[in-house]
Amino acid sequence: MTAAEELVLDYDPVWRSEFLELGNELRRALGTAALRIDHIGSTAVPGLAAKPIVDVQISVPSLEPVDGYRPAIESCGFEWQADNPELTKRYFREVPPRKRTHLHVRRGGSFDEQFALLFRDYLRAHHERATAYAAVKRSVAHLLVTDRSAYVDAKGPFIWEMIREADEWAQRTGWEPGPSDA
Repeated sequence: MTAAEELVLDYDPVWRSEFLELGNELRRALGTAALRIDHIGSTAVPGLAAKPIVDVQISVPSLEPVDGYRPAIESCGFEWQADNPELTKRYFREVPPRKRTHLHVRRGGSFDEQFALLFRDYLRAHHERATAYAAVKRSVAHLLVTDRSAYVDAKGPFIWEMIREADEWAQRTGWEPGPSDA
């Protein structure tokens, strides 16, 4: 295995424990300012290979004003990335020595919030698709060393195919997000 391929690791159950600890810490700090706190991304799918970075989605009633939730999140060891170009979320990153973590704050009920939850739940329910996704991620992992954007772009067609499948699955099953993870 090359050094680049080692950036996409086999699933580690520690990721769930890390999320639960952080999710509970965020819940205590945010209280009712957070509608939901969820473990999202590849580390939230048992059995799925992933970069060892826990992604957390915090759902709030409104993205503005940021100061309605920013101080609570920052008190947990995160820093607002005000230069994040995505207008539909607010993004926070860990402050060392906290382990690498991505916090995505999204408006509750928004497409982006639902998208992340549906994608996660679809992969949890379809192990064969999660396995195929892991193969795609490993096949382009070499791009992580030199160009993370190229890595994301290379996965794009497969992800959009899975989103189409996930939407069909949601329509067939009446999918709705379950309760908040924290």
